[in-house]
Amino acid sequence: MPKVSSVIVPYAAYLRVYEPLAAFREPEREHWARYARRPDLPSYQVELRRSLADLLPTPPVAVPVHESADAFVAEVDGVVCVCPWRTRLRGWQALGELAEDFSEPVLDALIPPVVRRETAQDYERWLERNPDARPWIRTATWQVPINWFVLVSDAEREYDKGGGDGGSAAPVLRYRTPMVQARRRVARGLRALKEAVDEGPLIDGLMDVGRWLEEFHPRSLVELDYGGLVHAVPAGELEDDHSAADVAEGIEALRQGDPATAGEAYGRLVERWRSVRDRRSAN
Repeated sequence: MPKVSSVIVPYAAYLRVYEPLAAFREPEREHWARYARRPDLPSYQVELRRSLADLLPTPPVAVPVHESADAFVAEVDGVVCVCPWRTRLRGWQALGELAEDFSEPVLDALIPPVVRRETAQDYERWLERNPDARPWIRTATWQVPINWFVLVSDAEREYDKGGGDGGSAAPVLRYRTPMVQARRRVARGLRALKEAVDEGPLIDGLMDVGRWLEEFHPRSLVELDYGGLVHAVPAGELEDDHSAADVAEGIEALRQGDPATAGEAYGRLVERWRSVRDRRSAN
């Protein structure tokens, strides 16, 4: 494997859905059942390293030729749930979003136009055969979208400062919640927001993520994982990060007709995540 395999690839957060095996049709269900019994299940860093390695050849491999047969695995109340990587599908979707983040000259330098054109054509042909396809994982770089925090509760927050015996384990900050709770919070959040404001990006984003959640089994697990963002936030700030609590406080304040308290909670969020985005510019 290329040298990049030893590099930690940071600065991306993830929203994942783990579905029970019963949600999958055969033969995929049996594949995941066997897969979940593996003793060497890969981490999200393994997936990122593989993706980055594809960008090293000339021309780069913008999207994997074959779909990944890997997944993340979790056990929920004794039930095995899996979150397929679907790296190829997510690669296609991410490539289509690059134009929003980079100017055309920069984009041409990253991935030549002929590669992007051929990749887009491959995706169009694939979509004709798989019109209902959707990823189990959403990714955000240098931020956690505010609408993601609506899905979870501060009581579900899991923080591990890392270090371990050898001092090498990275910190972990994540939230895990049952699908039914995530959908309920989306509905409540949308009601509060629509009563307070006519429209806006937060409402649009929450509606979008709500539609995405409806695609999955009702007994799924939803996970918000800071992933590599833990490397962009100083340890003390990470430990004190309770963004989900700020979002919940803001929404509840809106429900109670208290825009001042809602504004204070929103201000804390903006300031916290502005400092993270500022580090992006510094790099």
